[in-house]
Amino acid sequence: MITIYDKGEHDEEFIEIPEPKQGCWIHVEEATTNDINQISKLIDLDYTDMYDALDRYEIPRVEREDKNVLIFTRHPIDPEAGLYTTTFTIILTKDYFITICPQKSQIISNLISQKPKFSPSQKSKFLIYILLKITQEYTLQIKKIRTNVLKQEKKTSLVDSKDITNLTSYEEVLNQYLSSLVPMRGVLESITSGRYTILYEKDQDLLEDLLHASIQSEDLCSINLRSIRSLRDSYQIIFTNQLNKTIKLLTALTIILSIPTMVASLYGMNVGLPIAEMKHAFSIIMIFIVILSIFSLIIFQRKKWL
Repeated sequence: MITIYDKGEHDEEFIEIPEPKQGCWIHVEEATTNDINQISKLIDLDYTDMYDALDRYEIPRVEREDKNVLIFTRHPIDPEAGLYTTTFTIILTKDYFITICPQKSQIISNLISQKPKFSPSQKSKFLIYILLKITQEYTLQIKKIRTNVLKQEKKTSLVDSKDITNLTSYEEVLNQYLSSLVPMRGVLESITSGRYTILYEKDQDLLEDLLHASIQSEDLCSINLRSIRSLRDSYQIIFTNQLNKTIKLLTALTIILSIPTMVASLYGMNVGLPIAEMKHAFSIIMIFIVILSIFSLIIFQRKKWL
């Protein structure tokens, strides 16, 4: 779905307009091949150069095609088919500022509602603002994961398989974030060089601050990954030890209970057996069974199997 926004210097919020005009912002949400075709014709760019905007697995990078600059980034999303980030493409042209996302983008909804003071015609500032929002979203989601992990930490005796599963899930999310943040740093460094868009002195300072923020998000993600891996490994060791103790307990109980079973089986056979003719044979056998069971119980207790 293609939506066109305009915002003048004195406008407080974005205004939706029916047709593109110079200096407007064209946003494509839940993009389709038909939408990409329309945009490619509008900016006179080959369809194959824009097709990667539909790829949800695209790696962040910067490309220049004629006078157009294509910036492929990724931003966090709600889990969908094992994906925790999705492609977000920004295209800078002579007349338009274009953003393309293959699904709904919460970042764009927040951006429109926050009413930034500058307009899409100020391409450099608008670009930096969107990239800043993406970086902030990464930082926010990483902090949420860290908070969830801290809430999950519990006494070692209460650890179960669900705790390990949750940590593995958080680790997968952070791995996807990190695999997006690392190439995004390269994108920001390329933009900072000024080869792809005109940067004024204030823009240069803002972009350098944005680059530092991106590096901090990357470092924060790496630190949390190491923390989660360490905690997950500890939980796995604890859980394995608990499982071993359970197996030892069940083994000991099986052996102890097998003693009366064996004796009863022997004396259940229709053959001549010792003390079978004695008056107190049953009592003697029961005492023998109890003594053997107690002896086995003492041995397993000393070995700490019980």
